Amino acid sequence: MDRSRDTGVQALAALDEPTRRRLYDHVVAQPEPVSRDEAAAAIDLPRTTAAFHLDKLAEEGLLEVVFERRTGRTGPGAGRPAKLYRRSDREFEVSLPERHYDVAGHLLAGALEDAEASGGSPRGALEHRAHQYGESVGRAARGHPGTPLAQVLEAHGFEPRRSGDSVDLVNCPFRALAREHPGLVCSMTLRLVGGLLDGLGDTGLRAELHPRPAHCCVRLEPAEPT
Repeated sequence: MDRSRDTGVQALAALDEPTRRRLYDHVVAQPEPVSRDEAAAAIDLPRTTAAFHLDKLAEEGLLEVVFERRTGRTGPGAGRPAKLYRRSDREFEVSLPERHYDVAGHLLAGALEDAEASGGSPRGALEHRAHQYGESVGRAARGHPGTPLAQVLEAHGFEPRRSGDSVDLVNCPFRALAREHPGLVCSMTLRLVGGLLDGLGDTGLRAELHPRPAHCCVRLEPAEPT
């Protein structure tokens, strides 16, 4: 499991505590940031209890802390700003098995824009975008020496498993889309994984379409000698 998913699981687990969930629901329903006193009064809690849970929600990134003077006064004698809470701008998404529909969405949207601008094929634009994205991922990993291919693939939801000289990708990060549009999505995935290998360099592997049940449609095979 990659660190971002660990963070998402931990953050969402914080909402499993009933009091914390009630406080979170109250804060995000308000049009303005909420103070500890206001939150405590709204759901009938001691102020210290409300403060503890609000700070825990902020620590997990679910709420954001801001400081404002509620009196409207400024300067000396205006008093200390109040500590207030509002919904965080951070987004958390957890899926098991791991999916990356956000990546597919960005690639598809970018490809449509490219095709409209150039008058070219949307599929071709998508394949180009996917290869560029994969290559950027591979180059970024290459910038951190010692990062193995398996770790990069795992971080992007592919669940690689060695099978002799080949590598099976057990999980498809775009599975629901691939079921509905297999030709388009599998072509995108092939180009993405191929770009990733190109970005890493010297992996000794190539990406090939190899659709099988309960697997990604792409498999890594030994590269042919040049």
